[in-house]
Amino acid sequence: MSGYGGGYGRRPDDRGPGREASEPAERRPLVERIGLAAIAAVLVALFAFVAVASWISGEAFLAFMGALGVGMTGWAGLRTLFRG
Repeated sequence: MSGYGGGYGRRPDDRGPGREASEPAERRPLVERIGLAAIAAVLVALFAFVAVASWISGEAFLAFMGALGVGMTGWAGLRTLFRG
């Protein structure tokens, strides 16, 4: 399916030609990690607003989905910041 947008791309362990499999991947620069974590923090705030507003208005399912968004986005942001 390559060429139609359905390709799988590169696997995480495929580091390209000339790189050994035992060689660790390079970390992102600190500025980039902080920027990505800041974007994640903004999204966490928006998801939290949706969760609280939905809970107040009686939409329990939407509140649960917003809270799930808070957890998943926060986890991804923290992982990006500390693992790189």
